[in-house]
Amino acid sequence: MTYLPPHFEETDTATLQALVRAYPLATWVVQQQGELLVNQIPFLLDTHRGEHGTLLGHVARANPVWQALAEGASSVALFTGPQAYVSPNWYPSKHAHGKAVPTWNYATVHAHGVPQAVDDPARVLDIVTRLTQVHEAGQALPWQVSDAPADYITSLLKVIIGIEIPVQRWVGKWKVSQNRPAADQQGVAAGLSGQGSEAAAQMAALVQQRSKL
Repeated sequence: MTYLPPHFEETDTATLQALVRAYPLATWVVQQQGELLVNQIPFLLDTHRGEHGTLLGHVARANPVWQALAEGASSVALFTGPQAYVSPNWYPSKHAHGKAVPTWNYATVHAHGVPQAVDDPARVLDIVTRLTQVHEAGQALPWQVSDAPADYITSLLKVIIGIEIPVQRWVGKWKVSQNRPAADQQGVAAGLSGQGSEAAAQMAALVQQRSKL
């Protein structure tokens, strides 16, 4: 279960999917016989498969996680978006009464589902091809799977296993200062903007989007 106060909950499907696409490297947690198997996996979201979409990825055949999937293990893929430290010095209210402490802002999406291992070479090739096409799209000369020798690709397909997770439930948490007064929200946005980092700027934009002003 995720601790999720109502004012931090995000339920808009388009917003959740946009974060998954922008931050595709997930922390994937699979439960097996009382243990938690944890891996970092880049997933592709196929919104045309299943009621809530399907996540596609792959792992090394040597990784024992895929063998656990035969037991119908439950899992969650955690996608983390913008995040930043928030100083109480940015709150006007702190300067008025001192009742303020540091916190951390973040946006995250949890995709719950029962994963399936894919051991068919043609289906695994389709998964890696689609992943490649998405992540190479921004290159001046996109690399394609077909750029590598066919026998080399065939040999690599033998040592990986495809992963498909039909998503059963999405959980979105946008902790971006919604619980603060409007003046404090503006103070946070200004403080983050002054940090000069891309991550802080991204969080400042989220705070502004959810601001009471």
